[in-house]
Amino acid sequence: MADFWNTSTDVIIIGSGAAGLSAAIEARQAGAFVRVFEKRPVTGGNTRISDGGLSAPDNFMQKQQGVTDSPQRFCKDILRAGLGLNHPDLVDLFARQASDAVDWTRSLGVRYTARLDQFGGHSVPRTVTIENNAGHTLITAMTNRLHQLGVPIHTRHTLDRLVTDASGRVTGVCLSCSEKTSAAAPDSGTDISPCRIRHIRADRAVVLATGGFGSDVAFRTCQAPRLDDTIDSTNHSGATAEGLTAALKIHAMPLHLSWIQLGPWGCADESGYGKGARFAAYSVFPAGILVDPFTGGRIVNEWADRRQRSDAILNAGHACIGIVDHTGAQKEVDSLASCLKTGKIRQFDSLSDLGTAFNMPAESLEQTVAEYNLWTTCPGPDRFGKDPKTKTSPLETPPFYAIRLWPKIHYTPGGLQIDTRARVMDLSHRPIPGLFAAGEVTGGIHGAGRLGGCALPECIVFGRIAGRNAAATG
Repeated sequence: MADFWNTSTDVIIIGSGAAGLSAAIEARQAGAFVRVFEKRPVTGGNTRISDGGLSAPDNFMQKQQGVTDSPQRFCKDILRAGLGLNHPDLVDLFARQASDAVDWTRSLGVRYTARLDQFGGHSVPRTVTIENNAGHTLITAMTNRLHQLGVPIHTRHTLDRLVTDASGRVTGVCLSCSEKTSAAAPDSGTDISPCRIRHIRADRAVVLATGGFGSDVAFRTCQAPRLDDTIDSTNHSGATAEGLTAALKIHAMPLHLSWIQLGPWGCADESGYGKGARFAAYSVFPAGILVDPFTGGRIVNEWADRRQRSDAILNAGHACIGIVDHTGAQKEVDSLASCLKTGKIRQFDSLSDLGTAFNMPAESLEQTVAEYNLWTTCPGPDRFGKDPKTKTSPLETPPFYAIRLWPKIHYTPGGLQIDTRARVMDLSHRPIPGLFAAGEVTGGIHGAGRLGGCALPECIVFGRIAGRNAAATG
């Protein structure tokens, strides 16, 4: 069997987003030799293209601004958005360690803006944002740390299968590749020689951190047929299911694969997740309203979770219009300026002009806004369940801004079942020896839908757990 392996290392990490790099750092710091393998030419996965928001209770920014929060409150918000499909032990662990995850990134040199945001479905403001709204900043900080630790990152390596022994233990991986390796020093194993197929032995464990399958049209339409190739995705093109299916082939337990999350802030006039989507997420939904252009009326609680807002737009059957006034638009001025130039956002001096531009019943729109403004002064929730206590302001300061919104596939909450040690479970609910997982390739934490800003801290929390436990595996 010795000739079967091209080389070996203690811990193999598959994937180089926040989960994979967190696992690699912790495994190396625990004394294991580590190699990271990434299928794309660049590292980072969806983390690289994210806007860098992290939601965590009792975080440093909440403390600075006097916001009262707790892991228990965070848990309740997550379970509510997940329709109770979440696995409570995983949610509890995530909620208790999310703030530590934010602090850990700061110890790596990641800096944050002074803003504290409240996204839909969260009961308090608890989202901090990486400086310059750049997820790639987090990837750079983690990669720099791995270089210091001498951990190599191999790009252009795609997982073909997980290799197991007669007992079912994961002993390594089979990869197809066209190699380009980072400048980090090699570990103690024999260096990899160029070849098309490589078999790498894991002397301790393998950590799957391959992300979700939002860009895998064939796989996602098997789970949710309505999400075919007519629905755009905010994910990078490599967000496909081979890591997940490799684990399924060795009888890993799948969870919630059909619960695919759409981002309600998707801009109908841009591809992927761009500046229009950012403006909608950080300005329109927190401070504005969403209306159906056919009726001029609101259709949903703009503070509801992503699933509820996306479903409301899809049920309308066409792009809906997000509207915010000058005051609300100041929450996200950089994206506003950019999108005004490209026409993704349009500016109007009056609601009448806005309605005319989108062929809305002008009187209906004006009545909608008048009723909304009156409600912001009332003590209780409106007919959609929106509570004015959530720092809601009237729409009364021109100019008004409008953007066309249509949901896009953003996140796949379903994946592999793991336990609180990040061990992958089999179909009999037993750990698969030698296999750990973290990040979007896993399921059970978010249930039916993830709250905004929870992906990155979840990746870090469970990535670090996976790395430590993989290193400790005998």
